Amino acid sequence: MFHIYCPYCEELREEEEFHPKGQAHIARPEEPDACSDEEWGDYLFFRDNPRGIHHEMWLHAVGCRKFFNITRNTVSYEILETYKMGEQPTVGAEHLAREEKTSSVQAAEGGQQTVGASDAALASVKGAQA
Repeated sequence: MFHIYCPYCEELREEEEFHPKGQAHIARPEEPDACSDEEWGDYLFFRDNPRGIHHEMWLHAVGCRKFFNITRNTVSYEILETYKMGEQPTVGAEHLAREEKTSSVQAAEGGQQTVGASDAALASVKGAQA
């Protein structure tokens, strides 16, 4: 079990009190009536599923019953930050690049990530992409 910090209650609570609700910061189309069926379907049903840093919306179901956002590393399950709805995240993919040596997860150019790769392996991949 792990603990999650609720930015509204301002305390750590047990994981069972929370429910994930999907990707955060999804922009609703400005004119939904003008969207094609495909564009509307993409907005409703398709979400990013990245390997690495991901911003998610969660609900504190047993506590304050408010929605908030979590920035989480999907590789290590580490929660990097929690913040209230309407606020912007302070942690992004560049955080992963800074921490790559300590967690054995390395970020390559183009947003791709390699787990446990050596610097020489990363250099060869970068050289092949050039």
